[in-house]
Amino acid sequence: MTHPETSIRGPETTILGIETSCDETAASVVLRRPDGTGDILSSVVFSQLEEHAAYGGVVPEIAARAHVSVLDSLVAAALSDAGRTLDDMDAIAATSGPGLIGGLMVGLMTAKALAQVTGKPLYAVNHLEGHALTARLTDNLDFPYLLLLVSGGHTQIALVRGVDEYERWGTTIDDALGEAFDKTAKLLGLPYPGGPAVEKAAGGGDPKRFRLPVPLKGTPDPDFSFSGLKTAVRQLAEAQAPVSDQTICDICASFQRAVCLSLADRLDIAFSRFSERFPATADRALVIAGGVAANKALRSTLAEAAEKHGFRLVAPPLELCTDNAAMIAWAAAERRAAGIEGDPLDTAPRSRWPLDRQAETVVGSGKRGAKV
Repeated sequence: MTHPETSIRGPETTILGIETSCDETAASVVLRRPDGTGDILSSVVFSQLEEHAAYGGVVPEIAARAHVSVLDSLVAAALSDAGRTLDDMDAIAATSGPGLIGGLMVGLMTAKALAQVTGKPLYAVNHLEGHALTARLTDNLDFPYLLLLVSGGHTQIALVRGVDEYERWGTTIDDALGEAFDKTAKLLGLPYPGGPAVEKAAGGGDPKRFRLPVPLKGTPDPDFSFSGLKTAVRQLAEAQAPVSDQTICDICASFQRAVCLSLADRLDIAFSRFSERFPATADRALVIAGGVAANKALRSTLAEAAEKHGFRLVAPPLELCTDNAAMIAWAAAERRAAGIEGDPLDTAPRSRWPLDRQAETVVGSGKRGAKV
């Protein structure tokens, strides 16, 4: 275990990472130095967007087959791009959860095979920990800091105290934010994936034309809810039918504004709580991660909210916010530096795996069921 506000030394480490939790297949080689800084020596990502677009969402069986067909070549490409061989690796890492179980099995079994034949340690990495620690790779951030994770399957606020030390402060009680973007896009006839489509439409809309609810505004705990907002969008679209292109843009802009106001309101609570618990922390940071963190309006809103409370916003590059293997390799390197041993070769993948193991599961009405 690490101690808050201290750096982790550890030996120089080079790790091969594999990511197959959803609809991106990825491999990466990452170097971590003894002083805690690091470099991405290679990062290769294969997107399955075209395979799933016709279905309006990710089809697990198609995703798993796609991972099988390309993963070996991606691992070879990542090693070649890095100018390294398997013998040069200090460990092999793969996402072990949470995610689609079929995809997780492909990546984890491949990593197990590579670890077995090379005699290297295996690190079965929590995908959420990859997101949580990326800012230490990109910005050399010290512990503790706040994390806002916003993706298709997760929306939560967590305190990052150290490697393997997380406290979940807030989570969604129904839909994840990325899920709400996708469903809003589908309601309005916009293409998949919904997040970029809604953001693009919102750019040409009037965010104040329609007044949509700001979920859970003013409630004492920093939890989230987006199911009611999604319903409000559906009712608004029905009331405006037939909707013109401009009305679609205005609805998207109004939806995006409500989302931004909700996130800022929820984070106000987290900022205050962090400041009370860690008054001596001079460099206070909010890290945003997950695919929805690519939304520019959201980033702008969060930067303003953070500045108001004396925090700075740390947003990793867009390619490291979406699913990638560099964050998996880096998380394993951080665990190794912290003295955490590798995992046994019989480690099983997990479709659900909370970042904060002490947090109670929140059961909502979203299509993904229990939120972690």
